[in-house]
Amino acid sequence: MNTCIVLTGPMGSGKTSVGRLLATQLGYDFVDLDALIVELEGSSITEVFARGGEQAFREMETAALATLGDRTRMVLSTGGGVVLREENRLLLRMIGVVVNLTASATTLAQRLALTTDRPLLAGSESREERISRILQERESFYADADIRIDTTGKTLEDVAAEIRCRLAEKASGAP
Repeated sequence: MNTCIVLTGPMGSGKTSVGRLLATQLGYDFVDLDALIVELEGSSITEVFARGGEQAFREMETAALATLGDRTRMVLSTGGGVVLREENRLLLRMIGVVVNLTASATTLAQRLALTTDRPLLAGSESREERISRILQERESFYADADIRIDTTGKTLEDVAAEIRCRLAEKASGAP
């Protein structure tokens, strides 16, 4: 396998943690799209949102994705909302095999319980309610993936092993 692997999914689904582990196991480079944006912009995601809102951030995501098209042997961890733009979904498919990680809203809320740097979790509703609404709004976009894996109740090692297995099946032409 000499392709790129693109991890999509909601915040807290394990994209970054699983991505790092998977890249190490495969001997691939690991790229976190949010970290790349921070590097390119010279400011945090929270600052980007505060300065230009979600729309400006989404434009930065598209620009950052466009710089990755010629990479090989890379695991790319994306932000949860990258799939909202059709242009991004096309870029993701050009970059590599799209693997969507998901989990129940309850699990995601538990994983994100101590985070304070997630602008989309701000608001008056509970974290679980907000996450549930985000999952519903994005489901059709997350479903547009080559492979989908539910990470609820699984270790990072289990998820990475399942990705490797599913990629091997896909490469062999198995349904």
